[in-house]
Amino acid sequence: MTRGPKPRYEALIRAGALDADPAQEDAVERLQDLHRRVRAYCRSMKRWFGRKKPAPQGLYLWGGVGRGKTLLMDLLYNNADIGAKRRVHFHEFMAEVHERIAAWRTASDRARRRHKAFNKKAPDDPMPPVALDIAQDALLLCFDEFQVTDIADAMILGRLFEALFAQGVIVVATSNRHPDDLYKDGLNRQLFEPFIALLKSKTDVFELRSAKDYRLEKLTGAPVYYYPLNDENRRAMDAAWGRMLSGAREKRETVCVKGRTLIVPRAGRGAARFTFSDLCEKPLGAGDYLTLVQHYGSLFLDNIPAMGPEKRDAARRFINLIDAIYDTRTKLICSAAVEPAGLYTAGDGALDFERTVSRLMEMGSEGYLAAEQRLPQQEKQD
Repeated sequence: MTRGPKPRYEALIRAGALDADPAQEDAVERLQDLHRRVRAYCRSMKRWFGRKKPAPQGLYLWGGVGRGKTLLMDLLYNNADIGAKRRVHFHEFMAEVHERIAAWRTASDRARRRHKAFNKKAPDDPMPPVALDIAQDALLLCFDEFQVTDIADAMILGRLFEALFAQGVIVVATSNRHPDDLYKDGLNRQLFEPFIALLKSKTDVFELRSAKDYRLEKLTGAPVYYYPLNDENRRAMDAAWGRMLSGAREKRETVCVKGRTLIVPRAGRGAARFTFSDLCEKPLGAGDYLTLVQHYGSLFLDNIPAMGPEKRDAARRFINLIDAIYDTRTKLICSAAVEPAGLYTAGDGALDFERTVSRLMEMGSEGYLAAEQRLPQQEKQD
């Protein structure tokens, strides 16, 4: 056996990039078995010339933060030697689905009739054609950070996934929550519950019960705020980034923000690395920063300068960035010219920056580092 997630996991342990973990090993065995079944399924699809064959069960991997769910997803996706696969953050996927639905509804009648999934009895129903288009690109769909907080998502998930499963799509997902706790206390949750039953029927639900919080282990015991900007601290930032990657290769990614593309120059293992210039000296706003923290559990930020009045726009963006990071308990590892209190001491906004200083200091505390990331929740109904 030379392919699949298990050989790669064992190689990382031998190389010292990972520590052996019984809970992860159990999950890797399940992923290796899934990898085998997915390969056989995709090969049989070619032999059957498109005729429907029951798809293998997917996997819903859930557990506490820092237990290695993203790492395990990486191992499956990166070592699944099939072409029809896609890995995507669940929030980004749902934004894309809404765009596809809107495009279908505004398409001409002629364009709709030409689509393979067009249904004369329900010509305005976008779900079958949207699902078919998704399935044609990927029979294996891997979702990172599967959670539902938006009522617009909640109300279409049942029909969307029913259509995806009908097309033979295999779903693998990581989440901090058991399926029964998805969209908990959300508006009209009773309408969402059939989706939970569907998801549980099409995926094996597995809890990753690792005793270690690896993310916390990587961040505690070492600073998360490095200053001043010198060679020693640059090396320290690189070392922290290497610990976060745990043997993975960093890559360049893109994130969609309301039709725009935000470039992530360095990413891996659910973390992203930027320079201060990348995020605070370009025309970005709170919505961009919120999207980033919805995609990445940890952000690395290099080369934060001391800012005077001439950098008030950059300082304002930095305030918005730190607010998004802090409010969601995203982890921040950064390098700066000076200690937090000296980053911005004059000019308009200096008083507002005091809150940012306080938050930067708290972000290095064990309590903050141990906290679960909390993305914006759907408001409850009165």
